[in-house]
Amino acid sequence: MTITFRALVASAAISVFGTAAFAVECIAPANPGGGWDFTCRQIGKILYDIGQVDQPVQVTNMAGAGGGVAYSHVVGERNDDSDLIVAASSATTTRLAQNAFAGMTADQVRFVGAIAGDPGVIVVAKDSPLNTLNDLVEAVKNGEDVSFAGGSAAGGFDHLKVLQVLKAGGVDDIRAVKYIGVDGGADAITQTIGGFTTAMTGDMSEIVGFIQSGEVKALGVLTEERVPGFEDIPTAKEQGLDVVAVNWRGLYVPKGISDEQFNAWAEKLQAVADSAEWQEAMAANGLAPFTKVGSDFQSWVDDVVAETVVLSKEIGVIQ
Repeated sequence: MTITFRALVASAAISVFGTAAFAVECIAPANPGGGWDFTCRQIGKILYDIGQVDQPVQVTNMAGAGGGVAYSHVVGERNDDSDLIVAASSATTTRLAQNAFAGMTADQVRFVGAIAGDPGVIVVAKDSPLNTLNDLVEAVKNGEDVSFAGGSAAGGFDHLKVLQVLKAGGVDDIRAVKYIGVDGGADAITQTIGGFTTAMTGDMSEIVGFIQSGEVKALGVLTEERVPGFEDIPTAKEQGLDVVAVNWRGLYVPKGISDEQFNAWAEKLQAVADSAEWQEAMAANGLAPFTKVGSDFQSWVDDVVAETVVLSKEIGVIQ
């Protein structure tokens, strides 16, 4: 397994400015183009732009097992690396809650913080006959051949979004719904645009460009209120489906670093959250403000993991 990890790192590491050395590495646990990749690249760029790090941040794409390959790599090989940050989200804690990382647990790393909420969204190809979430629910109820693609593995956060929507719409056998988990939102949207799946379940940041280009139709956004800049997309609640699913975007670091090093990363991440550059990045990518940084965020993550275990058992994802 170690060879696999190193091969992934070697093949995916992205070198900037030729042979320049990098003091900080950010691992994106998926292929380029998805939400974790976005998190690493945007936060990494802004860290350098606002002077929180003195060299450009290296981004390494380490796809596999819905984030499990990267998690295992950090826990097993980089446990005390204070120059390593890793992109994380609700998908990370969901997988951990469901024991999807081969027995690894959320307390084996330290969660630094979240600095944005990525609204959940469900989209279909531009020529799809489906126009609303209720159209989608009815198609499933009628036994039509409906399938979904998402950037998380089966039972992951993207999958849970669909199950919650269908459950709210009165679908009884939600475990029979066809779901294809791929490595990242970019691969998932390709499945739907290419006609291989009926719909894509993901996050707004992953599909902004596809919405703006008209390649997909958004059936609904899973937020309390419509997303600024995308006011033409109705919420699930507006359509009578009481579902809110917002994917936080943030970082974790190795557990073995010191409290001082952890707090330093918390301060750097807070500086990114407070910057004008990050406000612009959020607005351009359909992100909503959601800032929890430091020890308070770690406590919040612990609570979320416990709640996800309960929900996953309720819908039959885990026993």
